Amino acid sequence: MSPDEIWSVQDTFAAVAANSEKVADLFYTRLFEIAPEVRPLFRNDMKAQGMKLMSALTLVVQSLGHLESILPVARKLAIDHVSYGVEARHYPIVGEALIWTLDKGLGKAFTDDVREAWQKAYGLLSAAMTEAAYPGAKS
Repeated sequence: MSPDEIWSVQDTFAAVAANSEKVADLFYTRLFEIAPEVRPLFRNDMKAQGMKLMSALTLVVQSLGHLESILPVARKLAIDHVSYGVEARHYPIVGEALIWTLDKGLGKAFTDDVREAWQKAYGLLSAAMTEAAYPGAKS
């Protein structure tokens, strides 16, 4: 990612993170709308799950300038999620829900360039996680 793309993701995430509970709720509502089959994978308290989501996003967004430092953690997380029932085909669905959520949360600030930067960031992370958990699979 270019420095401008990293800045774009980090800058817009700051606006989203200010409403983290609402953002997490929007994300999971959308995820379950577009992929109701994943709902059973979430057996825990959804408020706590939302906090985990926002913590993970915060860590990733803050690490975009040195992604190599976060990728080992992301790869391990992906491998751990296999035992929860996560499949390679879920990664694009999660990406779709994330981009939708950002679009709703940021409104006019979610420009085409911002969307592209977020898609690139998610694509890099998703590809690394998918490859770690499902070698040879495409995300």
